[in-house]
Amino acid sequence: MSSFKAFRVFQSDNKIEGSVVDLEQEALGDGDVVFKVAYSSVNYKDALAATGRAGKVMRRYPLVGGIDSAGVVEQSSHPAFQPGDSVICTSYDMGVSHDGGFSHYCRVPSQWLVPLPKGLCLLEAMSLGTAGYTAALAIELLEQNGLKPEGGPIVINGATGGVGSILVDILSGLHYDVTALTGKRQSEAYLQHLGAKALLPREAAAVSARPLEKSQWAAAFDSVGSDQLTWLTKTMMQNGLIACFGNAGGIEFTGNVLPFILRGLRLIGVDSVQTPISIRQHIWNRLATDLKPRHLASIVTTTLSLDQLKPYFELMLDGQVTGRAVVDLSKTPH
Repeated sequence: MSSFKAFRVFQSDNKIEGSVVDLEQEALGDGDVVFKVAYSSVNYKDALAATGRAGKVMRRYPLVGGIDSAGVVEQSSHPAFQPGDSVICTSYDMGVSHDGGFSHYCRVPSQWLVPLPKGLCLLEAMSLGTAGYTAALAIELLEQNGLKPEGGPIVINGATGGVGSILVDILSGLHYDVTALTGKRQSEAYLQHLGAKALLPREAAAVSARPLEKSQWAAAFDSVGSDQLTWLTKTMMQNGLIACFGNAGGIEFTGNVLPFILRGLRLIGVDSVQTPISIRQHIWNRLATDLKPRHLASIVTTTLSLDQLKPYFELMLDGQVTGRAVVDLSKTPH
């Protein structure tokens, strides 16, 4: 195999920065399967890892970034995967301590791979990526705790982000009464197109000193954390459910026990990183069938080449992007 392009992140004098470099296969992380990457995607975690703006996300340097990838197997020493198979690889240690998906080739352990399910192409798989997987896993976990469309209105916090956009699309398609909570009033038409019935501005989620607020939501999906998660805990209906999977607003939040002991609130954490492979396969099969978004092409608002990643990371961390960005590895860096 000749050399190929990859977006690799380096640390020098406590400065973290990424750039497009030429790599040989020998430089990639360990694994028993090598696949040619067709598409990757950009997640908030990728932007943090490649810029160092929230400290060290990666556990070693240098490292190829990108926690998502999908492509076609070229080499395999595991009988479950053969050359020509289409595969998805997300999370685990990808882009954190193992070379990730911002590369023309990936080498990974076979136990991280999910066969591409019928009903999805490789582009759709990375239009979803970890964001779509997180959204579907959050829905599954709340369904296990009684989430139903007839249960009452739901609110999605951080609704214009990758996970939030996909949640709005999926849940409205399943006939839930969806309210989108966002700081981007200019995105009202976008969210309505995905199916949101109402838009709630971020300032409406201001925290007061009261231990409980008016009951509004049967369920909430939160990618923000901080004070907005505190507000959500106070505004849930009896036996309300909150799926917590993000920290765009910060890792700390304050609250009190009354929503839990007087309203039976359940706050459910969603871990999309270390999910067992059997659950991953189940969730990806649902993303190809009953949980497949209806407007996925509208959610993918940006298509990038490797050399366009750095400026996009800055926009993402500054809250200036909407929807999902897909990295097309067929696009040659300038």
